[in-house]
Amino acid sequence: GQCVRLRQGRMNEATVYGEDPAAMARHWVTQGARRLHLVDLDGAFAGRPKNLAAIEAILEELADDEIPIQLGGGIRDLDTIERYLDMGIDYVIIGTAAVKNPGLVQDACTAFPGHVLVGLDAKGGKVATDGWSKVTGHDVIDLARKFEGYGVEAIVYTDIGRDGMLTGVNIEATVALAQALTQCPVIASGGIASLADVEALCQVAHEGILGAITGRAIYEGTLDYAQAQARADALCGQAAKGVGV
Repeated sequence: GQCVRLRQGRMNEATVYGEDPAAMARHWVTQGARRLHLVDLDGAFAGRPKNLAAIEAILEELADDEIPIQLGGGIRDLDTIERYLDMGIDYVIIGTAAVKNPGLVQDACTAFPGHVLVGLDAKGGKVATDGWSKVTGHDVIDLARKFEGYGVEAIVYTDIGRDGMLTGVNIEATVALAQALTQCPVIASGGIASLADVEALCQVAHEGILGAITGRAIYEGTLDYAQAQARADALCGQAAKGVGV
């Protein structure tokens, strides 16, 4: 029910940045956000939705805004996907379930074309699951190619070694993943700390990088959101999808 950020996905290292998620969502939209990135962190660990009230409050607050909202965390079946889309979520992000049950991604893309993203969270090139508590033997590029074939809208790629650490985005790994895909774009996540990181991503956006997600940096003030979006527009053009929150 709160706005928090974690360090490397550890729930015992959560920092609370706000008690009112709907008000926080309004703040970032006012700052110029082009897309809102939501994660049900409790749901990610529980394997089922746990923050429905907060999500509904955000959707109600932004009902009159034309801003896409994407949501991940605890999405394990088609019924949950349908429920979220019916609520007004634009894109669902399948993470752990995509790795453990790839057929779910294929079925979701068939049932809800244009609304399915896959979140691949990796450490050392290997995908992690269950709120990042388990590192698998799956290669991130191999899995991304499989999901591209299923028709996902984008891959949300997070370097979990950098997430919430403000150490800078892993440009090399992000570009390598984007280059390995032929049609499916990549959304960069994890480690964005400053305007320099946004500028670095813009320099390689042509490789297939759709946008970027930032959390801790904008809450702690190492990145000015409005300035970052303006810089992304200048470097990438008005077609830039923008920096997600």
